[in-house]
Amino acid sequence: MGDKPIWEQIGSSFVQHYYQLFDTDRTQLGSIYIDASCLTWEGQQFQGKAAIVEKLSSLPFTKIAHSITAQDHQPTPDSCIMSMVVGQLKADDDPIMGFHQSFILKNINEAWVCTNDMFRLALHNFG
Repeated sequence: MGDKPIWEQIGSSFVQHYYQLFDTDRTQLGSIYIDASCLTWEGQQFQGKAAIVEKLSSLPFTKIAHSITAQDHQPTPDSCIMSMVVGQLKADDDPIMGFHQSFILKNINEAWVCTNDMFRLALHNFG
């Protein structure tokens, strides 16, 4: 089978780094975004590093743990990497919930940053 393609290695490393920061100190996530980055969090739009970090830092829980079920990565025609993550999270004493998150990563000045980030809880309303 050989080594994984470079975009898989970069995407997997990014995902590991992102959720480690998110679970330990969300205020440090600013290091992976740029001023042109966009976040959609449960349908709410945020643009720019400061707005994104403010949103993520103000989420209403004190403790969170993510467990990644699956992740997929693809190269894009403009030399970026698209990543999709599916997993579960546990925040404070809330029940475990599923989530989906997608990222677009871009290499700027020899560093991979997140230009686009979309997050949704996997909630189903069959009512």
